[in-house]
Amino acid sequence: MWPASNSPFADIAAMKILRFSDLCAQGQARGQRVFIRADLNVPQDDAGRITEDTRIRASIPCIQLALDAGAAVMVTSHLGRPTEGEFKPEDSLAPVAARLSELLGRDVPLVADWVDGVQVQPGQVVLLENCRLNVGEKKNKEDLARKLAALCDIFVNDAFGTAHRAECTTYGIAQFAPVACAGPLLSAEIDALTKALAQPQRPLAAIVAGSKVSTKLTILQSLADKVDQLIVGGGIANTFMLAAGLPIGKSLAEPALLAEARAVMDAMKARGAEVPIPTDVVVAKTFAADAPATVKAAADVADDDLILDIGPETAQKLADQLKAAGTIVWNGPVGVFEFAAFENGTRTIAQAIAASQAFSIAGGGDTLAAIAKYGIEKQVGYISTGGGAFLEVLEGKTLPAFEILQKRATEVAAS
Repeated sequence: MWPASNSPFADIAAMKILRFSDLCAQGQARGQRVFIRADLNVPQDDAGRITEDTRIRASIPCIQLALDAGAAVMVTSHLGRPTEGEFKPEDSLAPVAARLSELLGRDVPLVADWVDGVQVQPGQVVLLENCRLNVGEKKNKEDLARKLAALCDIFVNDAFGTAHRAECTTYGIAQFAPVACAGPLLSAEIDALTKALAQPQRPLAAIVAGSKVSTKLTILQSLADKVDQLIVGGGIANTFMLAAGLPIGKSLAEPALLAEARAVMDAMKARGAEVPIPTDVVVAKTFAADAPATVKAAADVADDDLILDIGPETAQKLADQLKAAGTIVWNGPVGVFEFAAFENGTRTIAQAIAASQAFSIAGGGDTLAAIAKYGIEKQVGYISTGGGAFLEVLEGKTLPAFEILQKRATEVAAS
């Protein structure tokens, strides 16, 4: 393990925050007004029915913790992309309130127009309507933030999925509330990120895949001087293959970023690490689920070929590396895993992660879909609930929600 001073993502390791679970254990939440910012932004069908409720279920432990502690509990979240100040029925958290009621086994009333006051008693819980309907929410307006802070005695951020945004319910309220702390879900994310990034068991392997290098270039650059293996996949791998002098046919790539890709490879090589370049690939002539798939050596890709997956030889080599890893960070499938003919690479990677003794952390929507498809949820060390927030941590950024909670904790410690 690296010395603490040279540890990758050392700022995460050094972060000190108040935890809601500790406050409850000390009896500090009893009779208090607790405002929980959850992430209840769930997918819905055209009729408004919730199609996947993972985020709602993930919010239950924090709410139940507050109720068990004897607090008066207020919960809010954003849903979709509403226009501030303009309520539309499809922006309502009503379906979420109904699902929360089922999961908690009690009525969870939905409260509209709540900014100027909320009626809730100790032992009760209410859901406050979509917070992004409030004018000033997204721009973190101070007057709104102060009104929200006045509603509570304790603010609890339990929404890692929005931790990279400085909004009134994620940042401003934490500035002005009497107490600001992290809920169990946010605390678990911090613990997992610390274990995977700040204090990793070596070798540390990172899988970064996706369609474009440009969207993840800063992540690749950040990881290049921290990890022992940087596995690239999808369209990103095509750009790295091109940078390595290999043909990629008509595959998705970004030729304008070849210099950046080479710089990442050089940075890894200088540390005795590597970016494994595929030695074989699976190609097709068209992008379609029923397109005939052909395995080819990476050097033999034709001008009219589309690379849609890594080949079995490459997949096995990467799987062997992952099985020997101490820590694995996974963001993105390595091929078009939605098509059966082009899923072998991602399935092999997923199964290798599941079989590895390494601590693994995975994040990002497509990654979670792959984990679900291959049924390895229980074999992954930690599954992150935040897409954009997870990526920004990998970039080495300090998330606004982390920053303000740390600042408030420091103030408490100094008082």
